[in-house]
Amino acid sequence: MLINNNEYFEILNNIKERIRTAQYKAVIGANKKLMELYWNIGKIIISNTKYGAKFIENLSRDILSEFPNIKGFSISNLKYMRKFAEIYPDFQKSQRGVGFLPWRNNLTLMSKIKNNTEREWYIAQNLENGWNNTILTHQIEMKLYQRQVIADKTANFERLLPSPFSELAEESLKNPYVFDFIEKRKGIIEREIEHELVANIAKTIIELGTGFAFVGNQYHIEVSEKDYYIEYSDSRIIPIYSNCC
Repeated sequence: MLINNNEYFEILNNIKERIRTAQYKAVIGANKKLMELYWNIGKIIISNTKYGAKFIENLSRDILSEFPNIKGFSISNLKYMRKFAEIYPDFQKSQRGVGFLPWRNNLTLMSKIKNNTEREWYIAQNLENGWNNTILTHQIEMKLYQRQVIADKTANFERLLPSPFSELAEESLKNPYVFDFIEKRKGIIEREIEHELVANIAKTIIELGTGFAFVGNQYHIEVSEKDYYIEYSDSRIIPIYSNCC
């Protein structure tokens, strides 16, 4: 007999959610174990520098010979494992951050950022916002840390605006948007800027940050050989949530 009442679907949805949660925990757990393995291999490499430059080459060859179907033990990856252990000497302390990140994200952080404080900031932002490696790379290349943390921005908002508006204004200054994919030319008009933003919607949403979704752009109509653009109240880039009334 086919069961299709509301109570059954509630039970089914509950089971589905439990399965998804278990899958997620399994993936996260497996990733943490992999990061711990890479860190331990890195520590072993560091403690055996007496064997010289050929040590990593030999390790890579012999590991791949023993485990031919396992990826991740190339010479370059073993060198990154060594760097991983050098950057994070106490894995137990660091695992709550880098342990949750995929190896590709950790590779990006190690290769693109030299400053430990900056790297820790990106780790925290990565975990909070759930960035994949492409978005993480984009944020680093757009110098998000420099724009939000170390940029020296001064204003008189605190003196002239009542709280909480002064805090909101200052926060806006700390978070400038970078839309450098828009062609910069003399005489560009608002509609052309909008077109560029829509054409590059993925980059636009990434730059705006968490909490925005693209619903649609203006609708074009032509009346008496003149162009008109109707903007619906729900047809634009809008915040998913709002603190407004």
